[in-house]
Amino acid sequence: MPRPPQRLLSPEIITEAAVESVDETGDFTMPGLAARLKVRPSSLYNHVSGRAEIVELMRGRLMAGIDVTSTAGTWSDTVAALAAEYRRNYAAHPRLIPLFTAHTVQVGVAFGLYNALAQAFSDGGFGPADTLHAITTVDSFVLGSALDLAAPDVVWASGPEVNDAMKAALATSGKNPERADAAFEFGLRVLIAGLVANSASAR
Repeated sequence: MPRPPQRLLSPEIITEAAVESVDETGDFTMPGLAARLKVRPSSLYNHVSGRAEIVELMRGRLMAGIDVTSTAGTWSDTVAALAAEYRRNYAAHPRLIPLFTAHTVQVGVAFGLYNALAQAFSDGGFGPADTLHAITTVDSFVLGSALDLAAPDVVWASGPEVNDAMKAALATSGKNPERADAAFEFGLRVLIAGLVANSASAR
């Protein structure tokens, strides 16, 4: 009797399965991926070295969707456009973010975004140290905003501990993603204004 054909595997197929697993459960394991793909765990290692490589492959998959060329205007316009693009791509998979932040960025495609941000800040007159601080700030804001999209519709329960000012603020809150989108737009305006105020042209 002929042996049943083995399922075809590739880094891309494994990466897609890992993304699906994280979207559903918040994490992935090598045995879990093997079960999802109906192969033996050892078969995965013919295509990837392990968990860390898969995390970077997932990062590359998301980063590849970021358009770093459609920027125009001032350096701050470029930063704002890149931040919006960055969040747009991560918004579809917010549960991947904790995995990404726990691993060093290595995949080459990710540096398309970071190189574009670094150039924009350099154009704005930021020195190397401040450029790194600014990129880190943008990174933290965008990833936090994308992660906010995974929050429940009701983020803060209104109870006796809530003061009048917070109650008034909560009364304006809509459901996700409207609340998260509005908060991102507000935060981005504030962030860009702060960066402009700290640029060389404002000193």
